[in-house]
Amino acid sequence: MAYNKPLLPSKHFPAFKDNMPTLTGKTFVITGTTSGTGKVAAKALAEKGARVFMLNRKSARSEKAQQDISTELPNAEVQTIECDLQSFASVQQAADQLNEACADSGIYALINNAGIMAMPDEATVDGFDTQMQTNHLSHFLLTRELFPLLEKGADPHGEARVVNHSSIARKGVPKLVAKYLGQNGGNLGGNSSNMMWGARWVRYGQTKLANAAFTAALHDKLTASNSKVKALVAHPGWANTELQVTTDKQGGMSMGSSLLAKFISQSEEDGTLGILSCAVLPEAQSGEFWGPGSGMMASKGEAKPFALEKQYDNPETKEMIWTKSCEAIGKEFVI
Repeated sequence: MAYNKPLLPSKHFPAFKDNMPTLTGKTFVITGTTSGTGKVAAKALAEKGARVFMLNRKSARSEKAQQDISTELPNAEVQTIECDLQSFASVQQAADQLNEACADSGIYALINNAGIMAMPDEATVDGFDTQMQTNHLSHFLLTRELFPLLEKGADPHGEARVVNHSSIARKGVPKLVAKYLGQNGGNLGGNSSNMMWGARWVRYGQTKLANAAFTAALHDKLTASNSKVKALVAHPGWANTELQVTTDKQGGMSMGSSLLAKFISQSEEDGTLGILSCAVLPEAQSGEFWGPGSGMMASKGEAKPFALEKQYDNPETKEMIWTKSCEAIGKEFVI
């Protein structure tokens, strides 16, 4: 293995968590909580009194995540729903369960957190690139299916939120390209792992650009319809989670990454500040991007808001992401 996960202290998370608002009476749905930012966020939300639904692929890690939080927070309302983001059918089943479980309360925030990075050039059961379906397309479907619950959840609170999780890697590709959103899994460049221009990383960068473009397009549609639902996006900087470890096992990390991480990365808790800021802070507004800066070297630090970027916040890209995503899931998404 080329990557050894460094142990780094959390500099900003403890104070942020202490100052988080009380979340009693609010329901949150978050994907990818077996480890990393997702697990940290789910636990923090539950500690503040939220009702939390964790969406994970069925696994021993998913069961352990549920057990860990339930043991530490025995009075918390935390429930796991099986959801494999590499299968649209599984996402639909999870959405159906949530529509039943949250029929009365609605949902205050959907946090589309789960992601995979620099994986081999392979197709999902639905024919799409594994990274694009996991990181964007299945989250697009989930957002569509849960949107009525978000609107319902906005009634008692005056707002609801969709939070997408992007990455610095969005900066590594110049523009969103339609072929990465199509049924071209296994035919998108091969398995070069060079972190500057390798095909694995190009595909990953496309998915992270898609997360931001989806947010920009969704924000426009929500604004045009005077919806109370907000659309926000965050990035974690270089957060030291199991993401890098998994990528390394699949041959996607470059030599020297461990040494670099010691100097420019941050803890998984500090990496969670972006999505938590988008999900709970009263001052967070629709159409904002939260993270430790907007540039290629924004790898660590407190999460701050900045404007959506022209790289994806432009008419051509917003139209393309919406059209191709609807084609992929086989459904229209009308706000």
